[in-house]
Amino acid sequence: MDAKTAGPTGAMRSLRDHLGQGLVGQEALVERLLVALLSGGHVLVEGPPGLAKTRAVKWLAQATEGSFARIQCTPDLMPSDLTGTPVFRPQTGSFEFVKGPVFHNLVLVDEINRAPPKVQSALLEAMAERQVTAGSDTWPLPSPFLVVATQNPIEHDGTFPLPEAQLDRFLLHIVLSLPDAETERQILDLVEAEQHEPAKTVNAVPLADLQDAQKTAMAVHLSPELRDYIVRLVVATREGPQAADVEHAVSPRGSLALASAAKARAYLRGRDYALPEDVEALAPDALAHRMVLTWRAVAEGRKPRDVVAAILAEVEAL
Repeated sequence: MDAKTAGPTGAMRSLRDHLGQGLVGQEALVERLLVALLSGGHVLVEGPPGLAKTRAVKWLAQATEGSFARIQCTPDLMPSDLTGTPVFRPQTGSFEFVKGPVFHNLVLVDEINRAPPKVQSALLEAMAERQVTAGSDTWPLPSPFLVVATQNPIEHDGTFPLPEAQLDRFLLHIVLSLPDAETERQILDLVEAEQHEPAKTVNAVPLADLQDAQKTAMAVHLSPELRDYIVRLVVATREGPQAADVEHAVSPRGSLALASAAKARAYLRGRDYALPEDVEALAPDALAHRMVLTWRAVAEGRKPRDVVAAILAEVEAL
């Protein structure tokens, strides 16, 4: 990058500021949504009700020119409710494919674990290949294309846990926690102010600017040493002290995801090169959901994020 492009563009700074104003105490969520947007990945956001998961996606949609669709998942949802379905037109005597809500730039899949497995599977092709196949025809999805799915971890009735293949399609898995008292007061003040003030006009970021930012972010330099560090972190889920607790280790898709996410974070931080701190900050969100622990480790109370934390402590950066 030259001097003019050494940091995020004005459009991306405006987008980040807009999200920060509407999401109090969710700086990590804001950064990771932008990381996914810049790197062309998808995000799974998990947390108890009331933590602004849906609000975050709506605010992101307000600040971008792309089309937006929300899919509210229920147990009776059908794959065609997402992807679309052929409809017979008597006027022409032929079938016409009517596109579903997945044909938008930003797609919110709310409470994805309430959708049955056949619906979850319908998202696999769209998320991985940016296309939808129905019968013998294939339709490309718009660019940029971002899926943000939410799930509630404390409800189990009527839910269908996401299979490993589906989880692996998400660039990042973000786990939200309840705010402290000070942050909660700020949230209360923000909502009270919104109820008494007219909605502010938002200058939406053009899609062309987003696409330019994506290209610039993915051009961030990733040194050979940093690539080695990423590979060593991923391989540590297969070999070494922590691998004994891992039933299914992280695949090469984890290395690719962590590398692209680190470059996007470096871009947002105003650098044209990634650092170990970028990798370390995003490793738990990029790797933990891609591994399955042994039954013994689960019985002992270990979680995938515990394994990632131990690996980060053991593997030297450079």
